[in-house]
Amino acid sequence: MPQTAAPAVDFNADADLISFLKAIPDGRYRRGVRYPQWYLLLVAVLGILSDCRSSRDLEAFARRHREVLNQALGLNFKRWPSDATFLYLFNKAHLQQFGEVLQAWMISHIPGGTTAVEQLVCDGKTLKGSAIETDDGNHRFVAQVTVYARALGVALAQKAYDTHESSERAALKELLSTMDLGVC
Repeated sequence: MPQTAAPAVDFNADADLISFLKAIPDGRYRRGVRYPQWYLLLVAVLGILSDCRSSRDLEAFARRHREVLNQALGLNFKRWPSDATFLYLFNKAHLQQFGEVLQAWMISHIPGGTTAVEQLVCDGKTLKGSAIETDDGNHRFVAQVTVYARALGVALAQKAYDTHESSERAALKELLSTMDLGVC
């Protein structure tokens, strides 16, 4: 059975990304699991930062870097994860918690946390290719809002929403309510 309990993520700035990734409950069924979820998520993060755009790209990245990752992480995987392994992971993973954990990890590396960030920039975008025509002839889009720390040049948080069900303003308000900004 997959894990469902969400552990509270409260790490110090010395905690590495792997410690944060291990805090995410595994949504996969135990039978047939060869790779720990934290490892697959780490490979996915590294692959995406290296311009991987598909599960096949992630498989190729894992194949190219298997020996280096094994050595650096003290692992002994004989094979690399397949594209189907990544697809299954993304289908079963708790992606909302992954986003929260990644956000917590990034904020933990800011001296003073979010209270040290003086200026935040908010931006909303409609995702390309997300248009769906409804029965009444209107179009629905998937959009996202992002909160950037201007001085650091990083995105602190993101939230996707359906333009038919919500608005940019409502999504941004909900996103900001999840962040500890240290404001009265």
